[in-house]
Amino acid sequence: MDLQKPPPASHQPEGCLVVAVRLPVRIVVLVLVVPVRMVWDALVVTGRFLRDTVFRPLGRALLWAGRALFVWPFVGLWRYVLVPAGRVLAWLGTVLLVLPAVWSYRCLLTPVGHALAWLARGAGAGLAWVYARLLTPAGHALAWLLKGIGAVLAALGAGAYAAVAWLLRYLLVVPARWLYTWVLAPVGRAVAWCARGAGWLLGLVVTGAGLALYWTGRVLLVLPALALWRWVLAPAGRFLVVVAREAGEALGHAWRVAGRISLAVGRALGTLFRWIFVNPVRRVYRTVLTPVGHVVRDAVLRPLAEGLRAVGRASREALATARDTVRQARADVRRMLFGEPRQPVVVDRREPTARDTRTLGRSTTALTKD
Repeated sequence: MDLQKPPPASHQPEGCLVVAVRLPVRIVVLVLVVPVRMVWDALVVTGRFLRDTVFRPLGRALLWAGRALFVWPFVGLWRYVLVPAGRVLAWLGTVLLVLPAVWSYRCLLTPVGHALAWLARGAGAGLAWVYARLLTPAGHALAWLLKGIGAVLAALGAGAYAAVAWLLRYLLVVPARWLYTWVLAPVGRAVAWCARGAGWLLGLVVTGAGLALYWTGRVLLVLPALALWRWVLAPAGRFLVVVAREAGEALGHAWRVAGRISLAVGRALGTLFRWIFVNPVRRVYRTVLTPVGHVVRDAVLRPLAEGLRAVGRASREALATARDTVRQARADVRRMLFGEPRQPVVVDRREPTARDTRTLGRSTTALTKD
C-alpha cells in the first residue's frame, strides 16, 4: 500500500479553467476510487493469506509428490537397473565384438594388408618402368610433331587474319566513319537543338500550371485547415490536456486518500476481530486449556513416558543379555569343535635397556665388536 505522497513538481501559474475543473473531478474520482481501493486491499490481504496457508504448503506437497512419483523411480531405475545393465552390455560388447575384432585385425587383416602392399609396390614399380622406358619417348616424339603442325597452322592463320583485316578496313570501317562524320553527326545536332527548345517550352508550361495548382490548393485547402487547427482543434486539445492531467492527478490523490481510508477501515476491522475472537480465544487458552494441559502432562503423559522408558530399558537389557548369551554359546561350540585358537607370539621389538645397548661411540654392534 503506497501512502507516500510524491514530491511536488515545480510550481507553475494555473488559470481559472484548471481551478474550475480540479475540484469536481477530484470529488467524482474519490467517490469512484474508494470502493475499488478497499476491494483491492481486501484482495491483496486474501491473496497473501492464501499464499502463506494454502498455496505454499500445497506447492511443497506437490513438489514432494512429483519427486516421489517421477524423480526417485527414474533415479532408482537408472542406478539399479540401467547402469548395471550397461556395464553388463559393455562387458559383453568387449568380449563378443572388440576382442574378436582386435584378433582379426592382428592375425588376419594385418598380414593380408602387408601382402597387398607388397603387390601394390611391385605393380607400381612395373608401371613406373613402362612410363619411363616407353610412354615418355613416345610422348616427346608426339609433342615435337604437334609443335611443327602448330607452327604451320599459325603462319597460315596470320596471313588469313591480315587479309581479312585489310578487307574489313576498306570495305566497312572507312565508309562507316565517312557516314558518321558527314551525315549522322549533323542530323543528331539538329535533333538535340530541337529537343532542347521543346524541353524549355514544356518547362514553362509545367511551371505555370504548378504555380496555378499551388495557389489554388493553398487557398482552398491549406488556409482553411490552418484556421481550423488554430481556432478550433488547438483550443479543444488544450482543454482535453488540462482535463486529462487533472483527472490523472485526481486519480493519484484519490488513490492515496482511499489507501488511508482503507488502512483505517482495515485497522478497525482488525481491532474488532481481536476484541471479538482473538482475545477470548487467548483468554480461554491461558485460563482453561493451559492448566488442563499441565494437569494432563503431569498426571498422565509423564508417568506414561516414564513407564515406556522403563519398559524400553528392560527390553534393551534383555536383548543385550540374550546377545551375550548367544555369543558365548557360539564361542563354546567353536572351541569344542576346533579347539582353542592359536595365540599370537609377542615379539619384543623395543631397544635393549640393559648393559648391551647399541651405541655409536663403542664397538658393541654386530659388525664392529671383536
